[in-house]
Amino acid sequence: MTDRSRIRQSSPRRRPPATRVSRVVDIMHGHRIVDDYRWLEGDNSDSSGPGRMTPEVAAWTDAQNAWTREVLDSLPGRRELEERLRPLMETTSVSAPIVRANRYFYSRRDGSQNQPVIYWREGVDGPDRVLIDPAGLDSSGLTTVSWISPSNDGRRLAYGTYRAGDENTTLRLLDVDTGRPDPLVIENKVQPAQWLPDDTGFVYQNLADAADPYSGRVLFHALGSDPADDPVLFRQFTRDENEALATTWGPTGSLSRDGRWLVLGYWTDTRSNDLWLVDFEEFLRTGRVNRRPVSIGTPGNAFGTVVDGVLLLQTTKGAPRGRVVAAPVESPDEANWRDLVPERDEAVIEAVSLAQDAMVVTWLRNASNVAEVFDMTGRSRGFIRQPGIGSVGVTTDEERTEAFLTFTSFNYPTTIFRVDVADPSRPPEVWQQPDVPVDPSSVEVRQVWYPSRDGTRISMFLVHRRGLRPDGTNPTLLTGYGGFNISLTPSFSAPRFQWFDDGGLLAIPNLRGGGEYGDDWHEAGMLDRKQNVFDDFIAAAEWLIAERYTSPDRLAIQGGSNGGLLTGAFVTQRPDLCRAAIVAVPLLDMLRYHHFLMARYWVPEYGSADDPAQFEVLAAYSPYHHVRPGVEYPAVLLTAGEHDTRVHAMHARKMAAALQAATASDPEERPILLWVDRDAGHGQGKPLNLQLRDLVDQRIFVMWQLGMFDPASADVGGGAEHRVGD
Repeated sequence: MTDRSRIRQSSPRRRPPATRVSRVVDIMHGHRIVDDYRWLEGDNSDSSGPGRMTPEVAAWTDAQNAWTREVLDSLPGRRELEERLRPLMETTSVSAPIVRANRYFYSRRDGSQNQPVIYWREGVDGPDRVLIDPAGLDSSGLTTVSWISPSNDGRRLAYGTYRAGDENTTLRLLDVDTGRPDPLVIENKVQPAQWLPDDTGFVYQNLADAADPYSGRVLFHALGSDPADDPVLFRQFTRDENEALATTWGPTGSLSRDGRWLVLGYWTDTRSNDLWLVDFEEFLRTGRVNRRPVSIGTPGNAFGTVVDGVLLLQTTKGAPRGRVVAAPVESPDEANWRDLVPERDEAVIEAVSLAQDAMVVTWLRNASNVAEVFDMTGRSRGFIRQPGIGSVGVTTDEERTEAFLTFTSFNYPTTIFRVDVADPSRPPEVWQQPDVPVDPSSVEVRQVWYPSRDGTRISMFLVHRRGLRPDGTNPTLLTGYGGFNISLTPSFSAPRFQWFDDGGLLAIPNLRGGGEYGDDWHEAGMLDRKQNVFDDFIAAAEWLIAERYTSPDRLAIQGGSNGGLLTGAFVTQRPDLCRAAIVAVPLLDMLRYHHFLMARYWVPEYGSADDPAQFEVLAAYSPYHHVRPGVEYPAVLLTAGEHDTRVHAMHARKMAAALQAATASDPEERPILLWVDRDAGHGQGKPLNLQLRDLVDQRIFVMWQLGMFDPASADVGGGAEHRVGD
């Protein structure tokens, strides 16, 4: 193992920039809460938009960024590591196509392109034609196409773009044959257009006010009309109307393919929604929106559409692992639901896709997928053939039996297969399979189970190069999420192979709070059960150490967003268990998080400190409030995005200041670093060049801390015989 201290011996000892302490004391439900770094939140004078940047916070952030760059850029071997990772990052990525008429629309990013390009083909094997190249819209690479929605005849394309990760999507139209833009522009975080069958208009969702994330609405636009006059079909409640529902994810709308029916939904928390059915033809005739109740007040969620006069829903209402139900449009309420695909004990329904006279159910079983085809009566036609154990997505069209299966796994590059749902047993045909500069067979994958603190069995994927031995010295990266019903399933990533080639092990546990084992699994990691998630993650580290895969000095943890909360909690609860932590775009001040940006969306998931009982839960684990002076904390790299519309950068700023002041670890050897990206948001839409910089930052930081290279020789793994991908 390398003596990490040798890296700094040739330079004067350095410390992070000084941070002013300005103590604020709050009394919350009888508890005295001290906050030394409230000023790093920014300007809070406007309660409708707290956390605005101030000159002092900007200057402090610049100083922190400069120090982080000084530390990371001076690590020996950084340039060599970047050159190894670059070709892996430049691996081609392709999406499954959306088919309309005989036209196939999809995205592809090749080589050093910063953003995916939108293409179309006439026919499944027709020549590729560029439709939208983001580089032509913005040479900086910061503009991304976030979604596309072709019209039914394939002659128009609605698409959404945003810049610098702000996710404030603008809708535009394009003539597919000529490439000429339509003058229509609709702003304010617009979601994909849902076209009428004759392509004379579409249903869409946006925000009434881009600065107010709780102003969601569903609207209809008739082509040729002024979007300012678009009728609102459904909107978010105001706080005066309904305090509890005014700050959830709000309204949703799904138009049936024949344009006859509109399914309206409203999120009541992060796991439940209410549902109504609207005769859309009646709306087009009269302008009235008559909502017919489908499900009101029942826990669980439901989504779907109408096909041939039958309402089809994928739902967890009354079925935590999911089921598919049908009901007549004349009486669509729950009393008239009948099961088409009943709930199963051994698997969770992750998605349902509709094809011609068929539906495809994607099952999640032990954190991996299979896809089963059913006819419209619920009779199984069998499973779509796939290459092995991995993750699956199925793209279908209600007017075709042709479908596209996206398959990926840790050791299988993401591949798009063309399949026929009329005959799912037929071998799938490769439609797109990008070349990768690695040998996928060089790694092996295991799924293990370990007990959490309360005895609950947790599954975990272990991925590493073949022949790795559990001798207690393997550099290990433990990553997790554990929230919002999101599942971590196998996926291919070419840049991971540098980690595997250099002897690294990747561990991915399926923590409670996720969706891997159904709605009950999600619920077991919410609200007053959130500590279960942290216990599951800590237990994963303990298991890896006990089974001699690694040791605390060779273990790093990584997580982003809700996963940043996870790693922040790990650092403050068990700082002895790891050497390094990456805490990306995190939530960390859980007593004040709900005051910033869209965070009230997440109160049903975490709770709110405004509530006395929920305050006790949050105060017990809020990472920012559990930083203690004199503790030897691991090295920590915190990241944030200045344009993040989800998680405010104040979390990372305050945590960095608190850890820098508190840690008893040598800041030369185990630094607390902060990187706030001024050209990014939560991570979505980030151009390739910035993704590469971030990956190199994180990888070199972890490798340095885990002793994976010799600073004297500046050799970052592999030595003279190293070849990328071997």
